[in-house]
Amino acid sequence: MTALSSRRRTSLAVFGATMPLAGFGLNLALLTPVVVTLALKVEAIAPDTKERDLGLVLGVGAFLALVSNPVFGRLSDRTTSGFGMRRPWLLLGVLFGAFGLAIVALANSVLVVGVGWCVAQVAYNGALAAHSATLPDQVPPARRGAVSGLVGITTLVSVVAGTVLTAVLRGDVARFLVPAVIALVLVGLFVVVLRDRVTPVRQPLSLWRSFFFDPRRYPDFGWAWLTRFTFVFAAATGLTYLPYFLSEQLDIPTDDVPRRVAVATVIAMVATVLTSVGGGFVSDRIGRRKPFVIVAAIVAMVGLIVVALAGSFTQLLIGEVILGLGTGCFYAVDLALITEVLPNADDAGKDLGVINMANALPQSLAPAIAPVFIAIGGYPMLFLAGAVVGIIGALLVTRIRRVS
Repeated sequence: MTALSSRRRTSLAVFGATMPLAGFGLNLALLTPVVVTLALKVEAIAPDTKERDLGLVLGVGAFLALVSNPVFGRLSDRTTSGFGMRRPWLLLGVLFGAFGLAIVALANSVLVVGVGWCVAQVAYNGALAAHSATLPDQVPPARRGAVSGLVGITTLVSVVAGTVLTAVLRGDVARFLVPAVIALVLVGLFVVVLRDRVTPVRQPLSLWRSFFFDPRRYPDFGWAWLTRFTFVFAAATGLTYLPYFLSEQLDIPTDDVPRRVAVATVIAMVATVLTSVGGGFVSDRIGRRKPFVIVAAIVAMVGLIVVALAGSFTQLLIGEVILGLGTGCFYAVDLALITEVLPNADDAGKDLGVINMANALPQSLAPAIAPVFIAIGGYPMLFLAGAVVGIIGALLVTRIRRVS
């Protein structure tokens, strides 16, 4: 960290409690539509073209997320407000994100759904870019595994909470806006307690450079990016199309799909909790990251294969348990690994925004590619293809040199 920014830090206990809660809120608002409510909304408006329309809405939104994450990360790196570098973007993100979800909730055409979803994606991803950058801002490297484990748990719990809320709440307004209000409250709390970095000196700002890094100068960062990209791509195939898999492959009645998705994600979450904080804590204690990431990714992909081959809901739940065990450890340790290979501490927001492109881009590519695999072998073929990509990603971790 350079002299351009103050080294103010929130106490680790306060930060370790409120930063994951803020992440929970942001992901609750952003991932609930991805996992279930957007699929239900699009199906209600255009049942005959639901797969194509859902893929288009998710694809365009994910592309905008891809762009907005590094841009807002770089803007937060260069923000000279006395209110801090990250806090303004956290607040603006949750406010405009709620506005976008309100548009989706009230929409009566796929076009308007798409417009609202694009607003929400840009806003929430801007907030997520600032949120991610607070981890290297505030936590020493040797403690990041434990904190990132908590972040990993709350991220996955947000998916469970979103599916449960969808099953309990009635009507589009409640299903889309209740998560948005929860995000506003939790991010607001984080903003209040955060002792944010302040940069009094203006630095050059080039938004074009927000999207790039030199993989020849920073090869470890490049391999970490590819690892995250492949894992998220694999996970996106299973998450996005799970409601359709249940209704069409397992013949679950449409009215019962939200409940079944909720049950599956709760089961996966319980498994995830078992490995997320534990994996991050043990990784901190022994000072190793790569073995945890490799094994966790492979375990998760085995779970996705079991889901793909499931012939009953019970078999699907077994796959979700295995998937959850691997996913919890992966996200906990992978985030800690990434923060240790960042090219520049004073560009942490931009660089983590580039990493977040690896979270957003698969959400655009998976829906675009999915129809090809579905046409060949249905949803099982799509999930199997995702698992192959995820296993390849696990092996890429071995190319990282700076972290053991």
